[in-house]
Amino acid sequence: MAATETPDEIAARKEREKNELYALDISGVEWLSAPGGPEDEKVEIAYLPGGGVGMRNSKDPGTVLRFTAAEWEAFVLGARDGEFDIDEQGRLPSQPS
Repeated sequence: MAATETPDEIAARKEREKNELYALDISGVEWLSAPGGPEDEKVEIAYLPGGGVGMRNSKDPGTVLRFTAAEWEAFVLGARDGEFDIDEQGRLPSQPS
């Protein structure tokens, strides 16, 4: 039987994973984006060593958000399920009017 992690152990593991992710040298990764011209502002992603994903704005390439594989999977599944769909006023479903 596998041992169950305590909440403190889970928090420590997640902190360690995040620190390792941000310590990676990502200067040589390939950035992917939606089609468009160089003047268009786009979200770009890169698959990082170890399974993580980097995300940046094409107009601000120096600022990179980094996600573990589990975080990225949760984000993608949420997007597919419509968690981030906005209404006609530009609000997420959970935002007040």
